[in-house]
Amino acid sequence: MVTSIGGPRVLLRQLRETMAEPLASQERLDKIVGLIADNMRADVCSFYVLRDDGALELFASRGLAAESVHMTTLRLGEGLVGLIAAEAEPLSLENAPSHPGFVYRPETGEEKYNAFLGVPVLRAGQTLGVLVVQNAERRHYGEDETEAMLTTATILAEMIATSDFDNLIKPGSDIDLRRPRMFNGVSFTDGIALGTVVLHDPRVVVSNFIAEDTDAEKVRLETALEKMRVSIDAMLDHGDMVGGTDHREILETYRMFANDRGWVNRLAEAIDNGLSAEAAVERVQNDTRARMLRQTDPYIRDRLHDLDDLANRLLRVLTGDGQALARKALPDNAILVARNMGPAELLEYDRKKLRGVVLEEGGTTAHVAIVARSLGIVAVGQAQSIVSMSETGDDIILDGPSGVVHLRPTPDIEQAYVDKVRVSARRRAHYAALKDKPSVTKDGVEITLLHNSGLVADLPMLDDTGASGVGLFRTELQFMIASKLPRLQEQQELYAEAMEIAGGRPVVFRLLDIGGDKVLPYQRSMTEENPAMGFRSIRLGLERPGLLRTQIRALLLAANGRPLKILVPMVTETFEFTQTRMVVQKEVERLRRQGKPLPSRLELGVMVEVPSLLFELDQLLPQADFVSIGSNDLVQFLTASDRANPRVATNYDPIGMPRLRAIRMVVDAARRYNIPITMCGELAGKPLEALALMAVGMTRLSMGPASIGPIKELVLNLDLKPIQQSVGAALSDGANGVTIRALLQEWIEKQNLPV
Repeated sequence: MVTSIGGPRVLLRQLRETMAEPLASQERLDKIVGLIADNMRADVCSFYVLRDDGALELFASRGLAAESVHMTTLRLGEGLVGLIAAEAEPLSLENAPSHPGFVYRPETGEEKYNAFLGVPVLRAGQTLGVLVVQNAERRHYGEDETEAMLTTATILAEMIATSDFDNLIKPGSDIDLRRPRMFNGVSFTDGIALGTVVLHDPRVVVSNFIAEDTDAEKVRLETALEKMRVSIDAMLDHGDMVGGTDHREILETYRMFANDRGWVNRLAEAIDNGLSAEAAVERVQNDTRARMLRQTDPYIRDRLHDLDDLANRLLRVLTGDGQALARKALPDNAILVARNMGPAELLEYDRKKLRGVVLEEGGTTAHVAIVARSLGIVAVGQAQSIVSMSETGDDIILDGPSGVVHLRPTPDIEQAYVDKVRVSARRRAHYAALKDKPSVTKDGVEITLLHNSGLVADLPMLDDTGASGVGLFRTELQFMIASKLPRLQEQQELYAEAMEIAGGRPVVFRLLDIGGDKVLPYQRSMTEENPAMGFRSIRLGLERPGLLRTQIRALLLAANGRPLKILVPMVTETFEFTQTRMVVQKEVERLRRQGKPLPSRLELGVMVEVPSLLFELDQLLPQADFVSIGSNDLVQFLTASDRANPRVATNYDPIGMPRLRAIRMVVDAARRYNIPITMCGELAGKPLEALALMAVGMTRLSMGPASIGPIKELVLNLDLKPIQQSVGAALSDGANGVTIRALLQEWIEKQNLPV
């Protein structure tokens, strides 16, 4: 083995000096490959860059023919260089021409070189190019030399990402790092958004790559590792983490990786090769990410997210960067890109500048999706790996209806979507023209259209849409975005403001639906294996009567003589509703004794979302003033499909016959007892699903504000009674294998409905 001159640390210092010199881009790159060749005692050093068309272009070389630079190209997977780029793995050969993958390019004059060492140039696990050294004599490149080349490639990766490098790119071309990408996700909301990427949890930018003192860098690394381990242990020892939960399993994985000696040793080796502690973390994570991205085992790919998070945690400790972006400071037309986020995190952002959100995870009924719909923000989920492929400031387009995301779109695609937005604006104007028209079908069936809400900020849209009121006001959002439990006065002010803005139109306030996946940051909670079926909603309220009574008192005071509608969520048996009614009555009596004004009319409704309640309707409904169906949870429990789990969240059709029969059962019972019934789940805002609900007799639909226009247009063009007869017959006799969705599609075509 031939040793290098001075070692990698000397080379890195030389590279740093070269990067600081006032040189033209090509001159700087030529000098860099020369320094690498000298340091490695190589006859040839070449640098290939992966272009956006999948070709690897020779950008610089010491030793190959000068005329081959910017002329020689290899396809991804072609030749030794293409093989390294495709597999993101180093390749060392004593006799390169004998390798079955060797490809000869005569213009390079490389036929006389035998020994070959090539390494991928990686950033965020993506291959940006390939760095190669060659020698005429046969020789073995050892592990130390491979490691030195990989370390050098880390510096080159950052150089490629700079704007200075753009001068070397041929007109009409670009590097693969910046090529347009399309992601097929899942639609959370309708609408189209054009804007720029803002990473919700931005990667730490490493500015200091080269170690001045490797021993000091190792001490920094060990100190940071220990600090990170202590913080993970502290989180695991917290009372909320007792027992088995997904959150605990993630933290256990973090702890396993943080104490893995192989990972720590690779970090130390990278520092020995001259990198700073931060650059060492980035270098090792790049290599690991590149390997794991190419695995087919889903478990291994899932662990990649854990490693990414852990590496980012370590970088934040090393750099002291608690949060690289002030979340409220957004550019105009910002589009958030995140692995996942909760509704409270989304609400931290400036909604005037926020146009959309893209998640790698999540389901259509996740609470962040519900909040996005309420805010009128375009949202797409399950866009795999988009976080690692995005940079803050990238152009991005969200196509809400199709769930497609275009990252760094081409001018043609961008223009096509600009045209779509113009058409969409005309559609909105069309819907606005319908807002004052009565919502009645062509055959005389009146359909009441209401908003789902949870924020005072979206209530003014009642005037824009012409909705009849608010069918569901989610009171828990106020609790989720607060830093501490809202006091009685704060709750009262919010509810009073909501009623004031509604201007006499009814507002149905749902009592706190917290617990499960709606965690309050300031409230201690017990760990549960299945929180969606655990200690949540009215169960929690009845066991913590102070919380429930305070909210009910705030609602009664906020009414201040106006009518008040209160909805009780997650009722499982009649006695829970009876107990809640008793709490309400006690608070009414309390205010009467104090001489406070009482609601002019007080109605208490029940929310049907637990299947056991389907067998309690005759006991329950005589006690209720109205009933609402929560389709999100009802479908989740009927199908045993966790709505937040993307693997099963879309497995079952929510208007499949078993689910639609259950909904019809509640509609029929409400009709028997002559009480109003409203659908306030997400189904009501989708035209075909709304048609299914109307077909089983549901005439009150509550939905996101953006859905009011399309649903009203459907209602105005609809002959409902024949569809009700057809669907009723299908639910009774099974429709001979025809699905409800297919049956409704036939009616849509027959009546030429706008769906």
